Amino acid sequence: MGNYILGLDAGNTVIKAIIFDLSGRELALAACDGRSCMPKPGHVERDLNELWRNAVAVIGQCIEKACIDPGDIVAIGCAGHGNGLYALDRDGAPLIGIQSLDTRAVGIVTEWVEQNVGDRTYGHCLQRPWAAQTPTLLAWLKRFSPELFARIGTVFLCKDFVVNRLTGARSTDTSEMSGCGLLQIPDRRYDEDLLAAYGLGDCMALLPPVLESADIAGRITSEVAALTGLRAGTPVVAGLFDVVASAVGSGVTRTGAASIIAGTWSINQVITDEPIRDPSIFMVSTFDPKRYLAIESSATSAANLEWIVREFLEHGHEPGKSPFELCSELVASVDPDSDIPIYHPFLYGSQQNGSARAGFYGIAGWHTRAHMLRALFEGVAFEHKRHIETLHKAGAIFDEAVLSGGGSRSEIWPQIFADVLGVPVTVARSRETGALGAAIAAGTGVGIFEDYGAGAAAMTSAARHYTPNNAIAPAYAQRYRLYGEINQAMTPMWERIAIQQACK
Repeated sequence: MGNYILGLDAGNTVIKAIIFDLSGRELALAACDGRSCMPKPGHVERDLNELWRNAVAVIGQCIEKACIDPGDIVAIGCAGHGNGLYALDRDGAPLIGIQSLDTRAVGIVTEWVEQNVGDRTYGHCLQRPWAAQTPTLLAWLKRFSPELFARIGTVFLCKDFVVNRLTGARSTDTSEMSGCGLLQIPDRRYDEDLLAAYGLGDCMALLPPVLESADIAGRITSEVAALTGLRAGTPVVAGLFDVVASAVGSGVTRTGAASIIAGTWSINQVITDEPIRDPSIFMVSTFDPKRYLAIESSATSAANLEWIVREFLEHGHEPGKSPFELCSELVASVDPDSDIPIYHPFLYGSQQNGSARAGFYGIAGWHTRAHMLRALFEGVAFEHKRHIETLHKAGAIFDEAVLSGGGSRSEIWPQIFADVLGVPVTVARSRETGALGAAIAAGTGVGIFEDYGAGAAAMTSAARHYTPNNAIAPAYAQRYRLYGEINQAMTPMWERIAIQQACK
């Protein structure tokens, strides 16, 4: 038997390929940044052919860098961003890719709130409709783009599309379909009444078969082997919703363990033995037949830092130093107990309000870019805290957490998380927890590991630990209250702005 596993991680823009040995050590990594297009306000799409070209490129580059025999790769696992909508046409060709940052369906969600559609869907899938949710987007296409809707042959999630291109398999997995509100919980199956609640009663045939995440979905085809250098016949498992993969890849697999991901999305999740039935919880997902994840999330995390770096700091920063390193240094230079503005991280709306917008509040002439960046770091942590308070109120209790995602790479941000949340925070050894979680699923699927826990024990470990600074707790508590009060005060203004823009 070979000694390596290939993990793929397909995010909203970047796709990565990483080859791991069976201890979780990274032999090689290749990444390629794709392009999002925004043809209309609120529409965030990608070219699926480009996504596949990028996947082929990173797989080939990764194998070349690793200098191994591709035949020694025993299995392949793929993680991908959840929700959005990746559709093939009736001939199996790429049709449209809608990312999870898309807000085109805000109007449908508002309409469904008035019609109490969420009460009907929640009883089946433990989730209420939201703008970038897969069934909501499918309903939007059905109503507003009927010609394109009529061409749809298969509705995939992001990593399902990649698995399909690798193997030809038409499949998805329980973590993805539960996370996007399309599975009956806890039965882990599609349900006609659930689809009817979304107005999609005629769409059952568009949904691919649901596998467990570690089930083998298919094998590398000879055509893909010629393109990538992989060995034809290598097994590919169904894969994981990336937030679940990141939890597994950071070592979070036991009941009661907590995973916080500061990536494009703010992900806050706790593993439970039974699905938590509380409508305040954003979604429930699963990664094995016995356990569930209570998940609170929104597109309000490190995407804010990526935006400010891209638009204001990427050019002209100190040579030899990444702009992200510069940001961490600037944030660390500001006393957390000093006068700092408040920042709302709502570049792509908030969980409760798709019309919410980001903003700095309380800016004064003496504030520097260091103060602004500190406010951004804290504002992201405050929104994570709001999500975690929702989990606590629903009964998902924990007293420590593992932090992963791009935000965990900062030297200062994990400490801010520990201080704001008031719990010890650990950062996992691997920076690529999504791909590692997918690799653990692949190793489990081919029998290298008995289960996810055994795989995580073999392939994950902690790198850094942060304990809360109790001295700063009162200041953070006061700023967090102000953060919430401004949010509440701004809500009517955001809604008026949304109405004005819709009338243009």
